[in-house]
Amino acid sequence: MIRIFSHYVSRQSMLRVLFDLAFLLLAMLVVFVAFADGLSAIGAQAGAPVLSVAAGMFIVNSASGFYQRSSNFTASQALGRATIALLIVLPLTYFVFDLLPPTVTNREAIKYAAMFGAGAVVLRRLYVTLWGADPLSRTRILIFGAGPAAGIVGATLKASDPNAHIVGYVSGPNEKEVSVASGELLSTDGQSLTETARRLQVDEIVVALTERRAGSMPLRQLLDCKLSGIKVYDIATHFEKTLGQIRIDYVNAGWLIFGSGFNQGVARSLIKRSFDLLCSFVLFVLALPIMLVTALLIKLESRGPLLYLQERVGQNGKTFKVCKFRSMRTDAEKDGRPVWAVANDSRVTRIGAIIRKLRVDELPQLFNVLKGEMSLVGPRPERPFFVEQLTAQIPYFAARHSVKPGVTGWAQVRYQYGSTVEDSQEKLQYDLYYVKNHSLFLDIVILFETVFVVLTAKGAR
Repeated sequence: MIRIFSHYVSRQSMLRVLFDLAFLLLAMLVVFVAFADGLSAIGAQAGAPVLSVAAGMFIVNSASGFYQRSSNFTASQALGRATIALLIVLPLTYFVFDLLPPTVTNREAIKYAAMFGAGAVVLRRLYVTLWGADPLSRTRILIFGAGPAAGIVGATLKASDPNAHIVGYVSGPNEKEVSVASGELLSTDGQSLTETARRLQVDEIVVALTERRAGSMPLRQLLDCKLSGIKVYDIATHFEKTLGQIRIDYVNAGWLIFGSGFNQGVARSLIKRSFDLLCSFVLFVLALPIMLVTALLIKLESRGPLLYLQERVGQNGKTFKVCKFRSMRTDAEKDGRPVWAVANDSRVTRIGAIIRKLRVDELPQLFNVLKGEMSLVGPRPERPFFVEQLTAQIPYFAARHSVKPGVTGWAQVRYQYGSTVEDSQEKLQYDLYYVKNHSLFLDIVILFETVFVVLTAKGAR
Protein backbone atom coordinates (compact mmCIF):
# COMPACT_ATOMS: atom_id res chain seq x y z
CA MET A 1 0.00 0.00 0.00
CA ILE A 2 1.13 3.53 -0.78
CA ARG A 3 -0.06 6.39 1.40
CA ILE A 4 -0.88 9.56 -0.55
CA PHE A 5 -1.95 12.54 1.57
CA SER A 6 -2.94 10.13 4.41
CA HIS A 7 -5.13 7.99 2.11
CA TYR A 8 -4.05 4.40 1.44
CA VAL A 9 -3.81 3.54 -2.25
CA SER A 10 -2.80 0.07 -3.35
CA ARG A 11 0.41 -0.29 -5.28
CA GLN A 12 -1.49 -2.27 -7.93
CA SER A 13 -3.93 0.61 -8.50
CA MET A 14 -1.08 3.09 -8.93
CA LEU A 15 0.68 0.76 -11.37
CA ARG A 16 -2.52 0.38 -13.38
CA VAL A 17 -2.94 4.14 -13.67
CA LEU A 18 0.73 4.70 -14.60
CA PHE A 19 0.72 1.85 -17.13
CA ASP A 20 -2.45 3.10 -18.82
CA LEU A 21 -1.09 6.65 -19.06
CA ALA A 22 2.25 5.40 -20.40
CA PHE A 23 0.50 3.12 -22.90
CA LEU A 24 -1.74 5.95 -24.09
CA LEU A 25 1.14 8.43 -24.41
CA LEU A 26 3.20 5.86 -26.34
CA ALA A 27 0.27 5.13 -28.64
CA MET A 28 -0.24 8.83 -29.34
CA LEU A 29 3.48 9.26 -29.96
CA VAL A 30 3.40 6.46 -32.54
CA VAL A 31 0.32 8.01 -34.17
CA PHE A 32 1.95 11.42 -34.63
CA VAL A 33 5.25 9.98 -35.79
CA ALA A 34 3.50 7.76 -38.33
CA PHE A 35 0.91 10.19 -39.70
CA ALA A 36 1.98 13.75 -38.88
CA ASP A 37 5.08 15.72 -39.77
CA GLY A 38 7.35 13.62 -37.58
CA LEU A 39 8.75 14.42 -34.17
CA SER A 40 8.89 18.15 -34.84
CA ALA A 41 5.09 18.35 -34.84
CA ILE A 42 4.53 16.53 -31.56
CA GLY A 43 5.30 19.39 -29.18
CA ALA A 44 3.17 21.98 -30.94
CA GLN A 45 0.30 19.79 -32.15
CA ALA A 46 -0.01 16.81 -29.82
CA GLY A 47 0.42 18.27 -26.35
CA ALA A 48 -3.06 19.62 -25.57
CA PRO A 49 -5.15 16.85 -27.20
CA VAL A 50 -3.06 14.01 -25.75
CA LEU A 51 -3.19 15.43 -22.21
CA SER A 52 -6.94 16.05 -22.54
CA VAL A 53 -7.59 12.46 -23.63
CA ALA A 54 -5.29 11.12 -20.89
CA ALA A 55 -7.18 13.10 -18.23
CA GLY A 56 -10.51 11.92 -19.63
CA MET A 57 -9.31 8.31 -19.66
CA PHE A 58 -8.24 8.53 -16.03
CA ILE A 59 -11.59 9.97 -14.92
CA VAL A 60 -13.64 7.44 -16.91
CA ASN A 61 -11.64 4.39 -15.79
CA SER A 62 -11.68 5.61 -12.18
CA ALA A 63 -15.43 6.19 -12.25
CA SER A 64 -15.90 2.76 -13.85
CA GLY A 65 -14.09 1.10 -10.94
CA PHE A 66 -11.29 -0.33 -13.09
CA TYR A 67 -8.58 1.09 -10.82
CA GLN A 68 -9.97 -0.37 -7.62
CA ARG A 69 -7.71 -2.94 -5.99
CA SER A 70 -10.46 -5.55 -5.94
CA SER A 71 -13.32 -4.79 -8.29
CA ASN A 72 -15.09 -8.18 -7.85
CA PHE A 73 -16.94 -7.63 -11.13
CA THR A 74 -18.72 -10.44 -12.91
CA ALA A 75 -18.01 -10.80 -16.61
CA SER A 76 -21.28 -9.07 -17.54
CA GLN A 77 -20.65 -6.22 -15.08
CA ALA A 78 -17.12 -5.67 -16.40
CA LEU A 79 -18.36 -5.75 -19.99
CA GLY A 80 -21.10 -3.26 -19.15
CA ARG A 81 -18.64 -0.84 -17.55
CA ALA A 82 -16.21 -1.21 -20.44
CA THR A 83 -19.03 -0.50 -22.91
CA ILE A 84 -20.01 2.68 -21.05
CA ALA A 85 -16.34 3.70 -20.88
CA LEU A 86 -15.95 3.22 -24.64
CA LEU A 87 -19.13 5.19 -25.34
CA ILE A 88 -17.56 8.11 -23.47
CA VAL A 89 -13.90 7.78 -24.41
CA LEU A 90 -14.27 7.28 -28.17
CA PRO A 91 -16.45 10.38 -28.80
CA LEU A 92 -14.23 12.38 -26.44
CA THR A 93 -11.11 11.40 -28.40
CA TYR A 94 -12.85 12.12 -31.71
CA PHE A 95 -13.95 15.57 -30.52
CA VAL A 96 -10.56 16.51 -29.04
CA PHE A 97 -8.55 15.46 -32.09
CA ASP A 98 -11.12 17.02 -34.41
CA LEU A 99 -9.91 20.36 -33.01
CA LEU A 100 -6.48 19.87 -34.59
CA PRO A 101 -5.60 22.61 -37.10
CA PRO A 102 -6.65 21.82 -40.70
CA THR A 103 -3.00 22.22 -41.72
CA VAL A 104 -1.99 19.07 -39.82
CA THR A 105 -0.89 16.33 -42.20
CA ASN A 106 -3.18 13.25 -42.32
CA ARG A 107 -5.55 14.85 -39.83
CA GLU A 108 -8.32 12.24 -40.32
CA ALA A 109 -5.92 9.31 -40.00
CA ILE A 110 -4.52 10.76 -36.76
CA LYS A 111 -8.02 11.18 -35.37
CA TYR A 112 -9.09 7.58 -35.98
CA ALA A 113 -5.74 6.15 -34.94
CA ALA A 114 -6.01 8.07 -31.66
CA MET A 115 -9.50 6.63 -31.12
CA PHE A 116 -8.08 3.15 -31.70
CA GLY A 117 -5.34 3.78 -29.12
CA ALA A 118 -7.79 5.10 -26.51
CA GLY A 119 -10.13 2.17 -27.11
CA ALA A 120 -7.23 -0.25 -26.74
CA VAL A 121 -6.51 1.13 -23.26
CA VAL A 122 -10.10 0.49 -22.14
CA LEU A 123 -10.12 -3.01 -23.65
CA ARG A 124 -6.84 -3.86 -21.97
CA ARG A 125 -8.21 -2.66 -18.64
CA LEU A 126 -11.23 -4.93 -19.21
CA TYR A 127 -8.90 -7.87 -19.93
CA VAL A 128 -6.86 -7.26 -16.78
CA THR A 129 -10.02 -6.92 -14.66
CA LEU A 130 -11.39 -10.24 -15.88
CA TRP A 131 -8.02 -11.99 -15.76
CA GLY A 132 -7.69 -11.33 -12.04
CA ALA A 133 -4.61 -11.08 -9.86
CA ASP A 134 -1.18 -10.29 -11.21
CA PRO A 135 1.30 -12.96 -10.01
CA LEU A 136 4.14 -10.44 -10.10
CA SER A 137 2.30 -8.20 -7.63
CA ARG A 138 1.66 -10.86 -5.00
CA THR A 139 2.25 -9.89 -1.37
CA ARG A 140 3.20 -12.73 0.98
CA ILE A 141 1.46 -12.15 4.32
CA LEU A 142 1.93 -13.96 7.62
CA ILE A 143 -0.85 -13.56 10.20
CA PHE A 144 0.41 -13.70 13.78
CA GLY A 145 -2.56 -15.13 15.66
CA ALA A 146 -4.99 -17.99 15.21
CA GLY A 147 -8.09 -16.85 17.10
CA PRO A 148 -11.28 -15.10 15.93
CA ALA A 149 -9.45 -11.84 15.14
CA ALA A 150 -6.94 -13.68 12.93
CA GLY A 151 -9.79 -15.48 11.16
CA ILE A 152 -11.48 -12.16 10.33
CA VAL A 153 -8.19 -10.70 9.05
CA GLY A 154 -7.66 -13.69 6.77
CA ALA A 155 -11.22 -13.53 5.46
CA THR A 156 -11.01 -9.82 4.67
CA LEU A 157 -7.69 -10.26 2.87
CA LYS A 158 -9.05 -13.07 0.70
CA ALA A 159 -12.19 -11.09 -0.13
CA SER A 160 -10.64 -7.67 -0.72
CA ASP A 161 -7.18 -8.20 -2.18
CA PRO A 162 -6.63 -10.75 -4.99
CA ASN A 163 -2.89 -10.09 -4.79
CA ALA A 164 -2.64 -11.04 -1.10
CA HIS A 165 -1.14 -14.48 -0.52
CA ILE A 166 -1.55 -15.69 3.06
CA VAL A 167 1.37 -18.01 3.76
CA GLY A 168 -0.23 -19.13 7.02
CA TYR A 169 -1.04 -18.37 10.65
CA VAL A 170 1.26 -18.55 13.67
CA SER A 171 -0.55 -19.04 16.97
CA GLY A 172 0.29 -16.64 19.80
CA PRO A 173 1.84 -18.06 22.98
CA ASN A 174 -1.24 -17.41 25.14
CA GLU A 175 -4.02 -18.05 22.65
CA LYS A 176 -6.49 -20.69 23.81
CA GLU A 177 -9.09 -20.51 21.04
CA VAL A 178 -8.13 -21.48 17.50
CA SER A 179 -10.51 -20.29 14.76
CA VAL A 180 -8.49 -21.03 11.61
CA ALA A 181 -8.23 -24.31 9.73
CA SER A 182 -5.56 -26.64 11.08
CA GLY A 183 -4.05 -26.92 7.61
CA GLU A 184 -3.30 -23.18 7.62
CA LEU A 185 -1.53 -23.21 10.99
CA LEU A 186 2.24 -23.05 10.65
CA SER A 187 4.64 -25.07 12.73
CA THR A 188 7.64 -22.97 13.73
CA ASP A 189 9.75 -26.08 14.54
CA GLY A 190 11.41 -24.25 17.39
CA GLN A 191 12.24 -21.20 15.26
CA SER A 192 11.49 -17.66 16.36
CA LEU A 193 8.84 -15.57 14.60
CA THR A 194 11.65 -13.65 12.86
CA GLU A 195 13.29 -16.84 11.57
CA THR A 196 9.94 -18.23 10.41
CA ALA A 197 9.10 -15.03 8.53
CA ARG A 198 12.49 -14.98 6.81
CA ARG A 199 12.26 -18.66 5.89
CA LEU A 200 8.86 -18.13 4.28
CA GLN A 201 10.03 -14.92 2.53
CA VAL A 202 7.21 -12.93 4.10
CA ASP A 203 6.55 -9.35 2.94
CA GLU A 204 4.10 -8.39 5.71
CA ILE A 205 3.06 -9.54 9.17
CA VAL A 206 -0.37 -8.68 10.56
CA VAL A 207 -0.55 -8.97 14.35
CA ALA A 208 -4.06 -10.28 15.05
CA LEU A 209 -3.84 -11.67 18.56
CA THR A 210 -7.06 -12.21 20.47
CA GLU A 211 -5.10 -12.43 23.72
CA ARG A 212 -2.70 -9.51 24.23
CA ARG A 213 -1.80 -9.67 27.91
CA ALA A 214 1.79 -9.64 29.20
CA GLY A 215 3.95 -12.18 27.38
CA SER A 216 1.59 -12.52 24.42
CA MET A 217 3.43 -10.08 22.17
CA PRO A 218 7.03 -10.97 21.19
CA LEU A 219 8.01 -7.33 20.74
CA ARG A 220 11.72 -8.02 20.20
CA GLN A 221 11.00 -10.51 17.42
CA LEU A 222 8.51 -8.19 15.75
CA LEU A 223 11.06 -5.37 15.89
CA ASP A 224 13.69 -7.64 14.32
CA CYS A 225 11.22 -8.43 11.52
CA LYS A 226 10.65 -4.73 10.90
CA LEU A 227 14.39 -3.98 10.94
CA SER A 228 14.95 -6.71 8.37
CA GLY A 229 12.52 -5.05 5.93
CA ILE A 230 9.32 -6.94 6.75
CA LYS A 231 6.32 -4.64 7.24
CA VAL A 232 4.52 -5.17 10.57
CA TYR A 233 0.95 -3.95 11.11
CA ASP A 234 -1.39 -4.15 14.07
CA ILE A 235 -4.95 -5.25 13.42
CA ALA A 236 -6.44 -1.74 13.51
CA THR A 237 -3.96 -0.46 10.91
CA HIS A 238 -4.57 -3.56 8.80
CA PHE A 239 -8.28 -2.78 8.50
CA GLU A 240 -7.53 0.90 7.90
CA LYS A 241 -5.23 0.27 4.95
CA THR A 242 -6.94 -2.82 3.53
CA LEU A 243 -10.63 -1.93 3.81
CA GLY A 244 -10.48 1.84 4.18
CA GLN A 245 -12.30 1.67 7.49
CA ILE A 246 -11.56 1.85 11.22
CA ARG A 247 -13.08 -1.20 12.85
CA ILE A 248 -14.47 -0.06 16.19
CA ASP A 249 -14.40 -3.64 17.54
CA TYR A 250 -10.59 -3.78 17.13
CA VAL A 251 -9.57 -0.23 17.98
CA ASN A 252 -9.01 1.57 21.25
CA ALA A 253 -9.00 5.22 22.25
CA GLY A 254 -5.20 5.22 22.63
CA TRP A 255 -4.71 4.18 18.99
CA LEU A 256 -7.02 7.00 17.88
CA ILE A 257 -5.46 9.61 20.16
CA PHE A 258 -1.75 8.91 19.67
CA GLY A 259 -1.85 7.75 16.06
CA SER A 260 -1.66 9.98 13.00
CA GLY A 261 -4.63 11.72 11.44
CA PHE A 262 -7.60 13.74 12.68
CA ASN A 263 -5.86 16.90 11.48
CA GLN A 264 -8.32 19.75 10.98
CA GLY A 265 -6.33 22.98 10.80
CA VAL A 266 -7.16 26.39 9.34
CA ALA A 267 -5.30 25.78 6.06
CA ARG A 268 -7.03 22.47 5.42
CA SER A 269 -10.45 23.96 6.20
CA LEU A 270 -9.79 26.93 3.89
CA ILE A 271 -8.72 24.67 1.01
CA LYS A 272 -11.74 22.44 1.48
CA ARG A 273 -14.12 25.40 1.62
CA SER A 274 -12.65 26.93 -1.55
CA PHE A 275 -12.95 23.56 -3.32
CA ASP A 276 -16.57 23.23 -2.15
CA LEU A 277 -17.55 26.68 -3.39
CA LEU A 278 -15.95 26.22 -6.81
CA CYS A 279 -17.24 22.71 -7.47
CA SER A 280 -20.74 23.24 -6.05
CA PHE A 281 -21.22 26.36 -8.20
CA VAL A 282 -20.08 24.50 -11.34
CA LEU A 283 -22.28 21.51 -10.49
CA PHE A 284 -25.26 23.79 -9.84
CA VAL A 285 -24.91 25.41 -13.27
CA LEU A 286 -24.54 22.03 -15.00
CA ALA A 287 -27.41 20.45 -13.06
CA LEU A 288 -29.83 23.38 -13.37
CA PRO A 289 -31.72 21.96 -16.41
CA ILE A 290 -32.12 18.61 -14.62
CA MET A 291 -33.35 20.37 -11.48
CA LEU A 292 -35.91 22.40 -13.44
CA VAL A 293 -37.30 19.27 -15.15
CA THR A 294 -37.41 17.45 -11.80
CA ALA A 295 -39.29 20.32 -10.18
CA LEU A 296 -41.86 20.30 -12.98
CA LEU A 297 -42.42 16.53 -12.74
CA ILE A 298 -42.86 16.65 -8.96
CA LYS A 299 -45.48 19.40 -9.29
CA LEU A 300 -47.32 17.51 -12.04
CA GLU A 301 -47.48 14.27 -10.05
CA SER A 302 -48.70 15.41 -6.66
CA ARG A 303 -49.66 18.39 -4.57
CA GLY A 304 -47.36 19.56 -1.86
CA PRO A 305 -44.06 21.38 -1.43
CA LEU A 306 -41.42 21.04 -4.11
CA LEU A 307 -38.53 20.86 -1.66
CA TYR A 308 -38.27 18.85 1.52
CA LEU A 309 -36.59 20.57 4.46
CA GLN A 310 -35.50 18.33 7.30
CA GLU A 311 -33.48 18.97 10.45
CA ARG A 312 -30.11 17.24 10.46
CA VAL A 313 -27.07 17.30 12.74
CA GLY A 314 -24.00 19.04 11.30
CA GLN A 315 -20.49 19.92 12.37
CA ASN A 316 -19.93 20.14 16.13
CA GLY A 317 -23.47 18.92 16.76
CA LYS A 318 -25.16 22.04 15.35
CA THR A 319 -28.44 21.39 13.59
CA PHE A 320 -29.48 22.78 10.19
CA LYS A 321 -32.20 22.25 7.59
CA VAL A 322 -31.07 19.96 4.79
CA CYS A 323 -32.69 20.69 1.42
CA LYS A 324 -33.84 17.90 -0.93
CA PHE A 325 -36.40 17.40 -3.66
CA ARG A 326 -39.52 15.87 -2.14
CA SER A 327 -39.61 12.20 -3.11
CA MET A 328 -42.24 10.92 -0.64
CA ARG A 329 -45.87 11.59 0.05
CA THR A 330 -46.58 14.58 2.28
CA ASP A 331 -47.94 12.22 4.98
CA ALA A 332 -44.82 9.99 5.00
CA GLU A 333 -44.41 10.49 8.75
CA LYS A 334 -47.98 11.33 9.72
CA ASP A 335 -47.53 10.00 13.25
CA GLY A 336 -44.63 12.40 13.78
CA ARG A 337 -42.12 9.62 14.48
CA PRO A 338 -38.92 9.53 12.34
CA VAL A 339 -38.64 6.37 10.23
CA TRP A 340 -35.70 5.09 8.21
CA ALA A 341 -36.27 4.61 4.49
CA VAL A 342 -36.31 0.96 3.42
CA ALA A 343 -36.11 -0.89 0.11
CA ASN A 344 -39.30 -0.50 -1.99
CA ASP A 345 -40.62 2.06 0.50
CA SER A 346 -44.37 2.51 -0.07
CA ARG A 347 -44.14 6.18 0.94
CA VAL A 348 -42.05 7.04 -2.14
CA THR A 349 -43.87 8.57 -5.11
CA ARG A 350 -43.39 7.36 -8.68
CA ILE A 351 -41.24 10.35 -9.62
CA GLY A 352 -39.58 10.07 -6.21
CA ALA A 353 -38.47 6.51 -6.91
CA ILE A 354 -36.76 7.65 -10.10
CA ILE A 355 -34.99 10.68 -8.67
CA ARG A 356 -33.89 8.70 -5.59
CA LYS A 357 -32.45 5.98 -7.81
CA LEU A 358 -30.52 8.56 -9.84
CA ARG A 359 -29.65 10.62 -6.72
CA VAL A 360 -31.28 13.67 -8.33
CA ASP A 361 -33.19 14.32 -5.08
CA GLU A 362 -29.85 15.22 -3.45
CA LEU A 363 -29.04 18.08 -5.87
CA PRO A 364 -30.70 20.88 -3.81
CA GLN A 365 -28.13 20.15 -1.11
CA LEU A 366 -25.76 22.20 -3.23
CA PHE A 367 -27.52 25.17 -1.60
CA ASN A 368 -26.47 23.81 1.80
CA VAL A 369 -22.90 23.55 0.52
CA LEU A 370 -22.91 27.13 -0.76
CA LYS A 371 -24.28 28.32 2.60
CA GLY A 372 -21.46 26.54 4.41
CA GLU A 373 -23.68 24.10 6.31
CA MET A 374 -22.41 21.12 4.36
CA SER A 375 -19.43 20.08 2.27
CA LEU A 376 -19.45 18.22 -1.04
CA VAL A 377 -17.72 15.29 0.67
CA GLY A 378 -18.16 14.19 4.26
CA PRO A 379 -20.24 11.89 6.48
CA ARG A 380 -23.92 11.98 5.61
CA PRO A 381 -25.92 14.09 8.12
CA GLU A 382 -28.35 12.18 10.31
CA ARG A 383 -31.53 13.36 12.01
CA PRO A 384 -31.26 14.35 15.70
CA PHE A 385 -33.61 11.51 16.71
CA PHE A 386 -31.31 8.89 15.17
CA VAL A 387 -28.12 10.64 16.31
CA GLU A 388 -29.25 10.44 19.93
CA GLN A 389 -29.97 6.73 19.57
CA LEU A 390 -26.80 5.86 17.66
CA THR A 391 -24.50 7.87 19.93
CA ALA A 392 -25.78 5.88 22.91
CA GLN A 393 -25.39 2.52 21.13
CA ILE A 394 -22.26 2.88 18.97
CA PRO A 395 -18.81 3.87 20.33
CA TYR A 396 -17.15 6.91 18.72
CA PHE A 397 -20.30 7.82 16.75
CA ALA A 398 -20.01 11.47 17.82
CA ALA A 399 -16.55 11.68 16.18
CA ARG A 400 -18.17 11.95 12.74
CA HIS A 401 -19.54 15.38 13.71
CA SER A 402 -16.02 16.86 13.95
CA VAL A 403 -16.20 17.67 10.20
CA LYS A 404 -18.97 19.08 8.01
CA PRO A 405 -21.47 16.55 6.68
CA GLY A 406 -21.32 15.89 2.94
CA VAL A 407 -23.57 15.42 -0.07
CA THR A 408 -21.55 12.27 -0.74
CA GLY A 409 -19.01 10.48 1.39
CA TRP A 410 -16.58 7.60 1.81
CA ALA A 411 -19.27 5.45 3.44
CA GLN A 412 -21.69 6.15 0.56
CA VAL A 413 -19.29 4.83 -2.10
CA ARG A 414 -18.17 1.89 0.03
CA TYR A 415 -21.43 0.65 1.57
CA GLN A 416 -25.07 0.37 0.58
CA TYR A 417 -27.89 2.40 2.10
CA GLY A 418 -28.25 1.64 5.82
CA SER A 419 -31.54 1.37 7.70
CA THR A 420 -30.50 -0.40 10.92
CA VAL A 421 -28.17 0.18 13.85
CA GLU A 422 -25.87 -2.49 12.43
CA ASP A 423 -25.75 -0.70 9.08
CA SER A 424 -25.00 2.58 10.86
CA GLN A 425 -22.12 0.94 12.74
CA GLU A 426 -20.68 -0.42 9.50
CA LYS A 427 -20.95 2.98 7.82
CA LEU A 428 -19.46 4.69 10.87
CA GLN A 429 -16.28 2.66 10.38
CA TYR A 430 -15.90 4.23 6.93
CA ASP A 431 -16.83 7.66 8.27
CA LEU A 432 -14.13 7.37 10.94
CA TYR A 433 -11.60 6.55 8.24
CA TYR A 434 -12.64 9.70 6.38
CA VAL A 435 -12.55 11.91 9.48
CA LYS A 436 -9.09 10.56 10.35
CA ASN A 437 -7.58 10.80 6.86
CA HIS A 438 -9.62 13.38 4.95
CA SER A 439 -7.79 15.55 2.43
CA LEU A 440 -8.47 17.21 -0.91
CA PHE A 441 -6.99 14.13 -2.61
CA LEU A 442 -9.43 11.79 -0.83
CA ASP A 443 -12.32 14.14 -1.64
CA ILE A 444 -11.46 13.93 -5.35
CA VAL A 445 -11.22 10.12 -5.15
CA ILE A 446 -14.67 9.99 -3.54
CA LEU A 447 -16.18 12.30 -6.17
CA PHE A 448 -14.83 10.05 -8.94
CA GLU A 449 -16.31 6.97 -7.28
CA THR A 450 -19.61 8.81 -6.71
CA VAL A 451 -19.97 9.08 -10.49
CA PHE A 452 -19.80 5.27 -10.68
CA VAL A 453 -22.35 4.92 -7.85
CA VAL A 454 -24.78 7.30 -9.56
CA LEU A 455 -24.41 5.65 -12.98
CA THR A 456 -25.11 2.20 -11.53
CA ALA A 457 -27.77 3.37 -9.02
CA LYS A 458 -25.84 1.36 -6.42
CA GLY A 459 -27.55 1.23 -3.02
CA ALA A 460 -30.32 3.68 -3.90
CA ARG A 461 -33.64 3.51 -2.04
